[in-house]
Amino acid sequence: MNAAELPDRQESRLSPGRRAWLRFRRHRLGYWSLILFLLLFGISLCAELISNDKPLLVHYQGQWYCPLFNDYAETVFGGDFPTPADYLDPFLQQRFAEPGNFALYPLNHYSFNTLNYFAPSPNPAAPSTENWLGTDDRGRDVFARLLYGFRLSILFGLALTAIGVFIGVLTGALMGFFGGRFDLISQRLIEIWGSMPELYLLIIFASIFDPSLWLLVVLLSAFGWMGLSDYVRAEFYRNRTLEYVRAARALGLSNVQIMWRHILPNSLTPVITFLPFRMSAAILALTSLDFLGLGVPPSVPSLGELLSQGKNNLDAWWISLSTFAVLVITLLLLTFMGEALRDAMDTRKAGSQ
Repeated sequence: MNAAELPDRQESRLSPGRRAWLRFRRHRLGYWSLILFLLLFGISLCAELISNDKPLLVHYQGQWYCPLFNDYAETVFGGDFPTPADYLDPFLQQRFAEPGNFALYPLNHYSFNTLNYFAPSPNPAAPSTENWLGTDDRGRDVFARLLYGFRLSILFGLALTAIGVFIGVLTGALMGFFGGRFDLISQRLIEIWGSMPELYLLIIFASIFDPSLWLLVVLLSAFGWMGLSDYVRAEFYRNRTLEYVRAARALGLSNVQIMWRHILPNSLTPVITFLPFRMSAAILALTSLDFLGLGVPPSVPSLGELLSQGKNNLDAWWISLSTFAVLVITLLLLTFMGEALRDAMDTRKAGSQ
């Protein structure tokens, strides 16, 4: 046995999942894309600690305050009005700078909906030390809206992918396992449902209901599962005739046990392979709908809304450039991860390596 065959023989002793993970790690571009994607997503989950118009901690006249989790009136810090404190007000900042007092601010002093009333130039303002990526046409910090919008896009993509995978796997498994008349009727119903104009339905519902993220999740989930169900159906059709399924039937296992314990684990290759690409499609769908004004409300940070602002303010190049960069990097990372997953799940390619 030569040295080149030794790693292959050692790998053959591992479980299928472990072997797939090792093949995924060999795909360096996909592996480091996963690391970078998880890092960026983790940073976005801590957006309130990075970009916020409220201090993380305040020490004022011997008392400790946590404005990030509690609302305090301006009178608490020596103001004149019992309204919620504006921590970007120069008066309050001067009070916090007095001896014995201090305020610990995040790295960026703006949240996604904070208006910079003290900007030295009209909005949209160019990037500066105060607003790292400038402001939009309403005076809101572009960096903060990108950070929160990126988190919203990823969470939306995860939710849409999870719901689509659940419905697609369930319907595809039932059609592929039982077949016959049930499969025939189900296919015709899916064809009728898939022929409905999705964009027109979105426009109709947007005119009837108030725009919200959950409405988008429901509407897009109603159509996003059909492509995956075809792959799962084909896998169940192929696997249900194999010997191990006949042996499970002979042992007296029920249909649910056969589907869940035996056929489903051997039919997950297309499901796992398409996960990053489904997330990319979900993020693009949300961005496109927000760009057209059919997505989330204008107050909610989104990449599509920023792209729309960039289109309406062509002289404010920093809005379009920064948003386009975030969107392209996100989709590239997901694409590289999808290619690495496809190669990792392809046992024929693994055998030729």
